[in-house]
Parts: sequence; C-alpha cells; structure tokens
Amino acid sequence: MKEDFVFVDEFVPGIRWDAKYATWDNVTGKPLDGYQANRIVGTKALCAALERAQEKAASCGFGLLLWDGYRPQRAAGSFLRWSEQSEDGRTKLRHYPNIDRAEIFEKGYVATRSGHSRGSSVDLTLYHLATGELAAMHGDHDLMDSISHHGATGISPVEARNRQSLCSIMEACGFSSYDREWWHYTLNHEPYPDTYFDFPIT
Repeated sequence: MKEDFVFVDEFVPGIRWDAKYATWDNVTGKPLDGYQANRIVGTKALCAALERAQEKAASCGFGLLLWDGYRPQRAAGSFLRWSEQSEDGRTKLRHYPNIDRAEIFEKGYVATRSGHSRGSSVDLTLYHLATGELAAMHGDHDLMDSISHHGATGISPVEARNRQSLCSIMEACGFSSYDREWWHYTLNHEPYPDTYFDFPIT
C-alpha cells in the first residue's frame, strides 16, 4: 500500500464497512479490477475526518457504514467495459432503472477519473446504533437515478431527514457533498488533489 494510505477500520475503531466493489453486489454485478479484498482504504487525513464524523454521528444515535473509499484507477476501466456491453438486465432494475448503462458516465454517476482514486472520497450511509439497522435513505448504494440526488422529491420525510443528518454530519467534519449521490462525500482539504493512484487493495 502507498505511504499515507491505510485500512480505515484500523484507524477508526468500530466503524462498519462493506466494500461493495470487492463483491458481486454492485452496479456491474461483479468485483471491479483492483479490489482484491473486502476492506476500505483511505488517506490518514480521510480517517481523521471520519473519526470525527463517527463521534458526531454517535451523538445523534447513528453509526457509519462505509461502502467505498480509495478506488484504484483501473476500476474505471471495469466500469467502462461494463457500460459498453449489451444489456442483460441483471442489475438494471436495482441500480439504473431509468437510464441506459451507457449513460452512467454522461449523467455524472461514474467518472473516468474518480475522486475516489485520490484517496479522500468516501461512499457511506448511517445505521441506528440501538438496533444496527440501516437508516432509511430511499435507494441503495449506486442507485443511478434522480431520486438519489440531494433535494430529490418523491422520498419520505424520514428518508429526507436521514439524508440531511448524514449531510450535516459530514459537512461539519470537513467534507463536501456530491449533488447526484446522497452517499458520496469528499474531504475538503484532501492531501492529493491532483494524483490518481492505481495500487490494488489487497
């Protein structure tokens, strides 16, 4: 692993994770290139900010569940190859019900050069500390649809409140949101703003 990059769970004790792109449970329906272990990696600066976010979330009765952190640049190739394949319908209903898979780049849901590859972006959600159940947010990770945008209409008041809670927690701890994905946040003062890394997660 590159210097200054670490496994997040080792620096933020008690944080939960499920590295979706190391599994078959993602929009492409299989693990992406570069994800050889179900672990979340990030810069030490990201971890410090996530530790603050975890403490703030706990004060509101929530914990953090991470879905992605550092993403090897080669994973963009996996997305591109998948987007060029003919539709088989396996993940469409759950992840991109209202667009064609070829549109995921132009609609802004996936980037050929992702901020994740700089090591200071994270995909995450909240769960209730009392029960361990995920907070209702409307839609799962990688739901590439307008319903996933911040300020989306058509979601319940509870879901809107939970999304706002996540946003408030993350912004208070030094992150910026992404308007098309309620789960995606980037560290404001990231240490490698112009570097896209490609080492695998092992």
